[in-house]
Amino acid sequence: MTLQSRASARRDVTDEIGFFHDTVAEYSWARDVAGLAPGTLHRLVAPVLEVCQHFDCVPWRLTSRQLDHYFAGPGKRKHSTTRKKIVQIDSFFAFLEQRYRGEIARRFGVTVESPVDKFNRPHHRGDFALRIPPSRRAMDEFFAAWREELPRARKYPVAVRDYVMAKIAYISGVRANELCAMKILDVHWDLGQWGRFVVQGKGARGSGPREREAFLFAEGRELLSWYIEDIRGEFPDDPDHPAAPMWPSERLARQVAALNVLVAPAVGADVFRRSLRVASENYLSGPVQHLFPHLLRHACATHNYEAGMPLWDVQKLLGHDWASTTVGYLASARSDPELTMLNSTHRAVRRLSLEA
Repeated sequence: MTLQSRASARRDVTDEIGFFHDTVAEYSWARDVAGLAPGTLHRLVAPVLEVCQHFDCVPWRLTSRQLDHYFAGPGKRKHSTTRKKIVQIDSFFAFLEQRYRGEIARRFGVTVESPVDKFNRPHHRGDFALRIPPSRRAMDEFFAAWREELPRARKYPVAVRDYVMAKIAYISGVRANELCAMKILDVHWDLGQWGRFVVQGKGARGSGPREREAFLFAEGRELLSWYIEDIRGEFPDDPDHPAAPMWPSERLARQVAALNVLVAPAVGADVFRRSLRVASENYLSGPVQHLFPHLLRHACATHNYEAGMPLWDVQKLLGHDWASTTVGYLASARSDPELTMLNSTHRAVRRLSLEA
């Protein structure tokens, strides 16, 4: 290769890298316009930069085989992290295909094609599948059987903690991460009819966590009062500390107690998922064999809607900004259009009678 051709090749590589950086900036600006938080913007492009840096290439020269090699080898992480990164990479390629496919083909002679294909595309429980929760009767029987077994548990406070977490998740419809981050002082007993608790809710459209109130209702208030008054003090930390978690990690609590630390770490979402899975294997009957935290959220929405709660109130219960999101949680709800029509007719008749 002559010196002139080498210099030309270097210029081409430099131009291509510069164009890549421009597309990253354009993508960030586009998502910023869409309302995403600054921290979210950084996380969106970080996996693309990570993989391209490893292979020293621009994204449109990245192959499916290279992506597989990276995430099965040096970039291997826990499944949820890998899934999130691959989805973010695929989203960036969708942006390239939409806005820059033609320019990249003209300037660099490359066809933009996502390295995420049907073979390495991640799947999980909620992808393109209907989440069908157990019936209300099955849930009532599940929690009754679980509570009956609590006195025989090897670690009674831990068993009660797991049980109360699951029941509160079902009653309030909060997410696992929201529930696990809950502190004792987040409960406001004087709000509403039965008290409420504050959670850091999931942000809409990448805006970051949003504080919202979650509902206890009468059953949740009674259950949480029992747990705080009789059980929470059994953990080896100071429950009166302002930063005390509602659901402390028993194993880590003993470690920090040995160091005279007053506040124990909160139990993690993975621990909550495991305890719920084991409990469902032991106490849940019916066609649905396994529970996971988000299915409790679906059960909360479905059962309240079936009991007559209006869609707007179910939306508020789950903390959704859009009713269309809530409707997705009600795909398996049983409805009776004839009964609904009769009830609405009766309400209209009563309203007209009062007006007369």
